[in-house]
Amino acid sequence: MRATTPSPFDGTEIAYEVSGAGEPLLLVHGSGLSKGTWRGLGYLRDLESDFTVIALDLRGHGRSGKPHDASAYVPAAFASDVDAVLDAAALGPVHYVGYSIGARIGLRLALDEPARFLTLTTIGGSFGDMHGRISSTFFPTWRDALDSGGMDEFLRRWGAFRGREVDPATAQAFRANDPLALRAFFEAVEEQPEITDVETERITVPSLLIAGTHDHPRYEQSQAAAKRMPSAAFFDLVEQDHSSSLLPVDEVSDLIRTYVEVQRSQVP
Repeated sequence: MRATTPSPFDGTEIAYEVSGAGEPLLLVHGSGLSKGTWRGLGYLRDLESDFTVIALDLRGHGRSGKPHDASAYVPAAFASDVDAVLDAAALGPVHYVGYSIGARIGLRLALDEPARFLTLTTIGGSFGDMHGRISSTFFPTWRDALDSGGMDEFLRRWGAFRGREVDPATAQAFRANDPLALRAFFEAVEEQPEITDVETERITVPSLLIAGTHDHPRYEQSQAAAKRMPSAAFFDLVEQDHSSSLLPVDEVSDLIRTYVEVQRSQVP
């Protein structure tokens, strides 16, 4: 099933799809990607056999509305979008799985709305101040690329900066973006404050924090946060960086599935 629902934050339409059968599991993608990324990489095919999978397009991405003003991309907006999708799909609480900015949204939601969650899995999640993080994640001239050549130029420079072409599933998702909306999104993301140690210690949702061993500083941040959180585990993806953390699909899917099974077994 594919549908859209308006976000209570500002009426932006949020696209989502639901498939599979079992306990509900929500997939929230990273910056510049879309719900189609999960299908393109094979996550939906893998997880649909065990879960009712809900995949959404964050505002500014995929088939969701694409505001051009950075004020539309504050943390409260993303929280409202997730709430709207879960309410519209009439599913919850959920196993939440988020990559990159999707992980950060999940951490905030787990802090503020823990009743929405059965478990939380973060992949490449960031806890620190986000100033300058877009440049280090992608490349320093991202603004100029979006302004001068749109998504094709962005992908060309990104590939050159990292020394290898962007994988086809990721490139397809990025080409579907509106450069002005993505620029506004990136600018807003860079203004997000850190998730503090005190806040991390208050996240009681059972959590699995995953990060690549080459994904700095997210690897170190996730490892340290797992030690502070009351009910959390950390797992590393050997030799993966931030951009490649979703590519070992079988490994990541098995980690998600195994963690959920362990948590189920601990319920009285």
